[in-house]
Amino acid sequence: MTEIIRIQDAPGAAEEIGGIIGVSFHDLEVSAWIVPPDDDRRRVMPPFFSMLTEHAFTYGEVYATVDMSAVAVWFHNDVAPLPDVPDQAARVEAFAGPHAERFGLLGESMDKHHPHDPHHYLSLLAVLPDRQGQGLGSLLLEDHHRRLAETGVAAYLEAANARSRELYLRHGYRDLGDPMILPDGPPMFPMWRPSNP
Repeated sequence: MTEIIRIQDAPGAAEEIGGIIGVSFHDLEVSAWIVPPDDDRRRVMPPFFSMLTEHAFTYGEVYATVDMSAVAVWFHNDVAPLPDVPDQAARVEAFAGPHAERFGLLGESMDKHHPHDPHHYLSLLAVLPDRQGQGLGSLLLEDHHRRLAETGVAAYLEAANARSRELYLRHGYRDLGDPMILPDGPPMFPMWRPSNP
C-alpha cells in the first residue's frame, strides 16, 4: 500500500510541492483560463501553488504519497478565519505579470462561495498525469478524512471540473449551492463534506 507522509516546512519544500501541482494541473480548464498561453502557464502556475503551499505550512497541513506523485494541501478553518497570504497581490503581480488580474478574479469568486462554518479546506489535491486514475487522490482524501472524523470537523473544497466533482461525491462531499462560474471561463463546484457524512 502507498504510504502517505506529512510534508514539513523546509528549504525548497514549498517549491517542490508547487512544481508537482503545476504539472498536475497544467491541462485543467481553469488553469488555461487563468493563464492561456501554454509556456506562460508552465512558468506562472508553479510559483502560485508554491505560495499557497508555503501558507499551508503555517495554517494547515501538506501531505504527499511517499514517491511524491500526489499531494494534498489543506487549510485549517475550524477555529479562526484563515488569514490572507501576506502581500499576495504584489507577489502574484511579480510572477504572473499580465495574468495577475485573472488570479484576482478567481480569488474573489472563491471568497464569495467560501462557507463560514468551521471546516478544513482542501485547497489543492493533485496527482501527476502519469499516476492519475490509480486511486492516489482517494488515498490522500481518506487519510485526512480519518483525522477529521476523530475531531468532528467538516471539509470544504472547490472541484475544478465535473470529473473531480464525481471523485468528491464518492467521498461524501455534496454540492454547496450553484456552480461557481468564472467570467467567460469554466465552472467550478463548491462542495461540502459534513463532519459525519
